[in-house]
Parts: sequence; C-alpha cells; structure tokens
Amino acid sequence: MWWAWPFLPALVLLSELSVVRVQTAPCQTCKKLTESFIKGLERTANKNFGGGNTAWEEEKLAKYATSETRLLEIVESACEKTDFECNRLLEQIEDQVETWWFHRQQEAPDLFEWLCIEELRLCCPPGHFGPDCKECPSGPGGTCGGLGRCEGEGTRLGDGECVCDPGYSGHLCQSCADGYYREKSSNNSIAACAACYHSCKKCSGPQDYKCLDCKPGWILHDNKCVDIDECGTELARCPSNTYCHNTDGSYECRGCDQACVGCMGSGPARCKKCARGYRLKGAKCLDIDECSERAIACPGLNEACINEEGSFHCDCANGFIRRDSICVENKPPAGPEKGLFDDMTDDEVLVLQQMFFGVVICALATLAAKGDMVFTAIFIGGVAAMAGYWLTEKGDYMLDGFLKGR
Repeated sequence: MWWAWPFLPALVLLSELSVVRVQTAPCQTCKKLTESFIKGLERTANKNFGGGNTAWEEEKLAKYATSETRLLEIVESACEKTDFECNRLLEQIEDQVETWWFHRQQEAPDLFEWLCIEELRLCCPPGHFGPDCKECPSGPGGTCGGLGRCEGEGTRLGDGECVCDPGYSGHLCQSCADGYYREKSSNNSIAACAACYHSCKKCSGPQDYKCLDCKPGWILHDNKCVDIDECGTELARCPSNTYCHNTDGSYECRGCDQACVGCMGSGPARCKKCARGYRLKGAKCLDIDECSERAIACPGLNEACINEEGSFHCDCANGFIRRDSICVENKPPAGPEKGLFDDMTDDEVLVLQQMFFGVVICALATLAAKGDMVFTAIFIGGVAAMAGYWLTEKGDYMLDGFLKGR
C-alpha cells in the first residue's frame, strides 16, 4: 500500500465530494429507490439463470438468488427513465448497493434502514428529525400527541416542532385552538375539539349564543358576537375617491362612480362633488351634453360633435375623412380618362367613318376636275370602293337606318 500514500489527500477529497453530492439527494428519493429495489427482489424471487438445469447452474455458477445477474436485473428497473433524481442517486451509490447485496444483506435485511439512514444519512427513523435524528416531541397518543406531525420527521431536516391538526394547538397539540371548544367526553379519554360559531374566538358550544370571546371585527354582546360596522366609526381607512362598504367582521373600500370626486356610497347620487364633465341635477351628478350646449363645440371644417360620458370628441361628418388634421370629402378614386369615341355606339362610329370617307372622296373629285390624273385615278378607286360597300348588306342596313333618322 506504500504506493497509495502520495495520492491519499486526493482520495480523501474525492470521497468528501462524493458524500456532499449524495447528501444533497432528499430522503424521499432514497426511500423511493429502496422501495423499488425491494419490489425487484419480490419480482425475481422465483427466477433462475434460465438455462434449463437449475441444479447444475447453482452448482457451477453459484446461486441465482445472490448472483450479480439478479442484482443487475433489479438495478436496471429500480428507477424510471424519466426520474432524474432517482437515476442520479443510483449512479452515486453503486458501491454501497453492491456492498449490501454481497456482504450485508443477511445481517441488515432492511435496505432502507441500512442505506438511507445509517450509510448515506439522508433519513431518520420514524419519530426522529434533523441532522442528528433527535426524537420528536411525544406524549399521550404518540408523536405530537397523535394530533399533529413533527416538522422534519423521518428526514435530516426540520426543527421538530409539532404542526397540529386543524382545531388543536400547544406544544403537544393537546389544547383547542382559537375558534374551537372541547366537546364533552362520555369516558375518561380526552374529548375532541369542535368548531365554534364562525364569529367566536372562544366558546363553550357550537351555537352563536355560546361565545366567550370574539374574533377581530366582532364585539361580544350577551354571549353573541355582533359585527362591528367599521364604516360608521373611525376604524375604517379608505383612500381618496373610494367609499367604505361594511362586511361580516370587516370592511372593504370600493371605487366611487366615475361621475364623482369623492363619495359616500355607490352611484352618482352619493357624490361629494361632481367630476369634470358632470353637473348636479337634483341629487345626481349627470353627464353634460357638450354637443348641444356649446354653440360651436367642434370649430373644424366639416366636423361633427359626438357626446361621451363625461366628455365629448370631434370627428369628421358623414361622407368626410380626416387627412392632415382636416376633414375632406371622401371621394372615390378617379378612373382613367375617357376617349373621344368611348360613349359612341358602333352604329354611330360607322356613320362617322362614312362621313369622313365621303369628305375625302369629295376632295379627290375636286382635284380630279382640275385635270390631275393621279387624283383622278384615286377618286375613281375611292368611288368603286364606296359603291362596293354600299352594295353589301351592312351598307343596306346603314342606309336604312340613316333614312329613318337613326
């Protein structure tokens, strides 16, 4: 072992770091892991190596019950794949699990006690708490008198104080808490605590007339707890523009109506002063219709006044839209300009074409009469084309329409 001396400080540090990591794992994770391990033991209790000859296998390969094969089967299913805390703890304590399996299982059959309490020091035995596993307060009935739980019990955490069940109080939960009374017992056992009437802090029975002391917001009168109207006294403290509303055992501050500046209750009839945009009419603060009372409420061109609760606003009149803070007429976008002949019918276009053709023929005839041979030839060709057109059915139709004044 002489070779290990130079590495001893590093080995000690590594061991301490391992312990720190394990101690961060909660007791509940360790308990869950050992419970799953025990279930694995039960599940594999009647299994063997699976070779068919159990006697030969146990003679040559040792017993399956204490084999590494069985251990691996149990460990593989000890934690669910999605349980990060369980898998991390299992990875950190592989050596301890193997030690228990091969060497300590017979003398320490309770895996939870050996691993989680003694070896890893993550948990405490029942009825104990804290780093040193101190004993929880106990009395008649067990821990915390059987009427509460010990803070941190079973873990290395907590302060060991009793957290009593509802209705009980005291160091060992033997007293009745405020709002509860001790019922009568028919034998020598300690009677249970039952609830008082809801307004009683202390009482001798469940009825409203058996109060001995009252909860805050109530006052005792003839053994009854009567609600204190904080709104009728100086006990209520409400901020500005709110009013006090009494409730059982207390009060609440509610907002004033929007017509009010300060109020004594709900609605526009309980205002101390009317808000801007409202006027007192009778007993109520009502909205002022600025649009009807002002001569020119909206001075802008083409603007209309719109009344609102407590105010008004100006908007463009119907058919107008606001552009650059001015209301202008909302005209549809202009389309493309029409051509000269867009509004003419097909018949009118044909007539116009014939008239133009006639003008050209007349001009050519004039030039031809002067003896110009070129224009004479053009004129004769134009007349021939004109004659051919008028002899067609379309020409007949146009002529008929022209004669009828179409």
